[in-house]
Amino acid sequence: MTPVRWGILGAAKFAQEHMGPAIHAAKGAELFALATSNTQKAAGFQAFAPQLRVHDSYDALLADPDIDAVYIPLPNHLHVEWSLKAMAAGKHVLCEKPMTLMAEEFDQLIAARDQSGKLAAEAYMIVHHPQFIRARDLVQGGTIGDLVHVDATFTYFNDDAANIRNKPQMGGGGLRDIGVYTFGAARFVTGQEPKTVPYAKLRLYNDVDVFAQVVADFPGFSYSATVSMRMFPRQGITFHGEKGVLTLTCPFNANVFDVATLTVETDTQSVTTERWPGVNQYVLQVENFCNAVQNGSAYPCPLEFSRGTQHMMDMVFAAGKQPA
Repeated sequence: MTPVRWGILGAAKFAQEHMGPAIHAAKGAELFALATSNTQKAAGFQAFAPQLRVHDSYDALLADPDIDAVYIPLPNHLHVEWSLKAMAAGKHVLCEKPMTLMAEEFDQLIAARDQSGKLAAEAYMIVHHPQFIRARDLVQGGTIGDLVHVDATFTYFNDDAANIRNKPQMGGGGLRDIGVYTFGAARFVTGQEPKTVPYAKLRLYNDVDVFAQVVADFPGFSYSATVSMRMFPRQGITFHGEKGVLTLTCPFNANVFDVATLTVETDTQSVTTERWPGVNQYVLQVENFCNAVQNGSAYPCPLEFSRGTQHMMDMVFAAGKQPA
């Protein structure tokens, strides 16, 4: 079968270090083109994809008839605009998270997807990793009994004023950058949606959130999370049930922060550990996307799922604006 030919809109550092190599390595995919006017940045991609076609503008790449799908790693505030343009140009779209800045913006993306017949999805890689699929099966299968509480943490340190994550006009902030993982992970594993967000404490710097403490109520359990881009790097998520505890110690940056590891402790005093040292979740994401394009298979992270995470994000921002 002919591979899905990919173009990348912009020579982002993350695209060069992670997604570009993942597309190049994925079965059923071909890293075909890049849009950038910076020849030095293009050279960084051509180091591992020497036949890469380079366009000097995003529009030129979208007009290339040889490209089937585009990956969009642009700043957050440009995601909706270029996703819509790509679908209008007849391309499948995989766009970095957060794909939108408000949940209702997903409605026009879903409508464009349905009208164009193209696959469009948020690049939410963690749901493609076997540790999350395993966690979902164990939690929903009753291994830890009835779920009582979920606790998530994701922090790192970035105070670079020039970085887009610290620029409010570009949709910066810790919640949009990494809070999506702490929220979406709980939704994916449990299959539940938050009812309310009664508490959210946000600390802002230059109009972007640099620290957030969140409390939410789901139908079957309580939830808490800490998200920050002004703290020492730490990540983890724990699902605490009546009869056991399931913990992912490297849930979000597998093989970068640490090795993906899942532990289950039950009321029988046994501890089971599973590890996935050789899994690249970015490659799996691309392969699942290509399978959906080529074979019509269900994609693990449809726009409807991503809309739900953004809705929870909107709830957190709304709660954070209320008096403590």
